[in-house]
Amino acid sequence: MVRQDAWNQDEDLLLAEVVLRHIREGSTQLTAFEEVGEKLSRTPAACGFRWNSSIRKKYESAIQLAKKQRKQLKMKDMKLDLNVHDVQTAELSSVGERSDSSLVQTIDEMVNWLLEKKKEIDAKEEETQQITGVSSQLRELMEENEALEKELAKLKHEYEIVKNDYQLMINVMERATKRNQNTLSAK
Repeated sequence: MVRQDAWNQDEDLLLAEVVLRHIREGSTQLTAFEEVGEKLSRTPAACGFRWNSSIRKKYESAIQLAKKQRKQLKMKDMKLDLNVHDVQTAELSSVGERSDSSLVQTIDEMVNWLLEKKKEIDAKEEETQQITGVSSQLRELMEENEALEKELAKLKHEYEIVKNDYQLMINVMERATKRNQNTLSAK
């Protein structure tokens, strides 16, 4: 049976915990999705979609920490396999690697942070440009509306003049017709 209802906070938390554990242990996220899917009666695809669409963003720092812990576990495992002499040699060489890898990780984190800030700034600039475009369109439409209102007022005034002139002409014609009739009937 596969569920089709919305995710609740406890399910999101379980998903995050299991995925982070799998990352720490060096397992795949797909395996984590399968494990969570079995526990929650959901498909692994649904778990993967939920993780990638909303949960992962909330746990970026935890993911980085889990990856760091995974590296440390790998380093410990490697050290256990070496003999005493190799351990001392590995420790001496890993000091430089740790410094380099820590520096690289710090730089990567800074780059990611800067890229996020750039996206935010770009989004704000795009929004500002859209608002500016809408404002200029609104200004143009208001100017056009004002010009059309002036033209309409002028046309109404001219219409009234023509209407009055027409009425005067009709009155003159009616008086002339009456005079003409009176003149003809008087003869």
